[in-house]
Amino acid sequence: MAPVNEQNNQLSPETLNKIKQDLQERKKQLEEDLADVANKDQDEDEYKAKFPEFGDKPDENAQEISEYTTNIATEQVLEKNLRDINNALERIENGTYGICKYCGRTINEKRLLARPTASTCIECKTKLQQQS
Repeated sequence: MAPVNEQNNQLSPETLNKIKQDLQERKKQLEEDLADVANKDQDEDEYKAKFPEFGDKPDENAQEISEYTTNIATEQVLEKNLRDINNALERIENGTYGICKYCGRTINEKRLLARPTASTCIECKTKLQQQS
């Protein structure tokens, strides 16, 4: 693994601030969306999908299971996105945002603007996708 650059000089402070604000707004929205489908476990700081209660009839039970299954899938996607955002915000705070975690090179500004949670440069991402 190549050494990580000291600081990302590619992004202007204004661009970095805009990305940070966008990430914070997306984080807030994801947390609101998660609250709709899951309960947050305060002890473990994780979410658990809500099980809906529609009644005791067979068709209501089937509807509960169907909605619960959807809630689980939705929760998993939202939690992954929230983790990615939190990781990006952490990289901004510690000065490693915009630096590829594999090769240590600067991630292209266009990539970061299109995908603010990116932690790899295009070259490394392409190599990883070809391996899988």
